[in-house]
Amino acid sequence: MPVSSMFHIRSIAPSDNAAVAAIIRRVMPEFGADGPGFAIHDSEVDAMFEAYAQPRCSYFVVERDGAVIGGAGVAPLQGGEADVCELRKMYFLPEARGIGAGRAMMQRCLEAARQHGFKRCYLETLTGMDGAQVLYRRSGFTALCSAMGGTGHHGCDRYFIRDL
Repeated sequence: MPVSSMFHIRSIAPSDNAAVAAIIRRVMPEFGADGPGFAIHDSEVDAMFEAYAQPRCSYFVVERDGAVIGGAGVAPLQGGEADVCELRKMYFLPEARGIGAGRAMMQRCLEAARQHGFKRCYLETLTGMDGAQVLYRRSGFTALCSAMGGTGHHGCDRYFIRDL
């Protein structure tokens, strides 16, 4: 079976909120990202559809055999310049890893960012999320020395940006 037929990427629906919140709450602790200063505590976690229904925002889910197994989105960078978006809440269950879903999701998110008129895409991550950082670098992101904007995610210690 071709890798691309193993999963489907689509826009988030209201009925996906619980599944996406569960994925975020399962994956972040796997990488030690469950304390203060991490996205797991963001108020939008329980209402991702509504949070990304705002202007210049998009959120997508990865579905396999009818189950949501990951997601990612883009939104304006809080406290950042108007032409900068942030790649946000990109988390995948173990069964979504290594099947090309990350690469496909990245392409979908970057295309959405371009459609929203952004010129640069920023992201925050942390030491230990090595597989994600390989994907970011392969997708054209370069490391920054410090954070941009005001996301409130002071638990993150790695920052990346790329031109769109």
